[in-house]
Amino acid sequence: MDFDANAASPADSGLFGLPHGPKEAHVHVLGVPFEATTSYRPGTSGAPEAVLAASRQVDLFDLHFGKPYERGIWMAPLDPKLAAWDREARGLAAPIIHRGGAEGGDQEAVGRVDAICDAVRREVAAFTEQRLEEGRLPVVLGGDHSTPLGAIEACAARFPGMGILQFDAHADLRPAFEGFRWSHASVMHNALQGPADLSCLLQVGIRDLCEQEHDAIQSDPRIKAIFGHELRAARHGSGTRAMARAAVAELPQHVFVSFDVDGLDPGLCPNTGTPVPGGLGWDEVTIWLEELAASDRRVVGLDLNEVSAGANGDPDGCSWDAIVGARLLYRLIGAALA
Repeated sequence: MDFDANAASPADSGLFGLPHGPKEAHVHVLGVPFEATTSYRPGTSGAPEAVLAASRQVDLFDLHFGKPYERGIWMAPLDPKLAAWDREARGLAAPIIHRGGAEGGDQEAVGRVDAICDAVRREVAAFTEQRLEEGRLPVVLGGDHSTPLGAIEACAARFPGMGILQFDAHADLRPAFEGFRWSHASVMHNALQGPADLSCLLQVGIRDLCEQEHDAIQSDPRIKAIFGHELRAARHGSGTRAMARAAVAELPQHVFVSFDVDGLDPGLCPNTGTPVPGGLGWDEVTIWLEELAASDRRVVGLDLNEVSAGANGDPDGCSWDAIVGARLLYRLIGAALA
């Protein structure tokens, strides 16, 4: 079929208005509408659908990374099984989270939530493994930050010694949170302590963490955290680009990029589940991605998570959060392909 990259996108078109099917697309995106352990404000389970809708308004020529769409980008149809798992697990977890954590009588519910979260992990891992086998770029669109764990593990198994570049307000290094092993607040702990062969974790934008997580950063030589106040100092001093270039230079050859939107200034995604003052501006994120693309690193997988569908769960993709999320997803893909 004829495709005009300069024309408006049809309402029923694919991600970013593209016509690609799975065979011709180099980039395969898996939407994971799952947020069972979200500990504050819900809404990110609606993100895959909302970002898909908002993506049709994204112009396909990117000033920084050219024409990523030419490699082909395809989003798999949303699996109703994942949505069903989300409803069941969220229903069990919500009263526990509301009370502030699990109690003695919650063992059965916690066990079932953990089992569902593990099933999601294995589903995402299987998707990722297949795409890596085919030589494609796997992308996970959450959902909360627990959703990409299976992808991280699958990429690390394929590329031993892989590093993670994490953009986030939170360290996500708790061994468990509110009683749940596979919590969104534990994703990087699980990645580092699990079977994945990871050489380093570079965290950018951290500004909200517990004492236990701070101790983990200090004691694990694989972890390097760039805190929010350090970003601010670079912004007004030596420069964001110099900081990004030096940090990226310490990453290994193969990198997985994990992007939690609460790493951004909250004005960009105000409805995300756990917003924190401060954070990366849009142009700062672009500088980081430019430096990553300019290095000799290879991005082997990536995720975007914690985008909210909007204050009212807006299904039309016209919430500000989904608009920003769609543009960020395209830029992340552009940097990875560059």
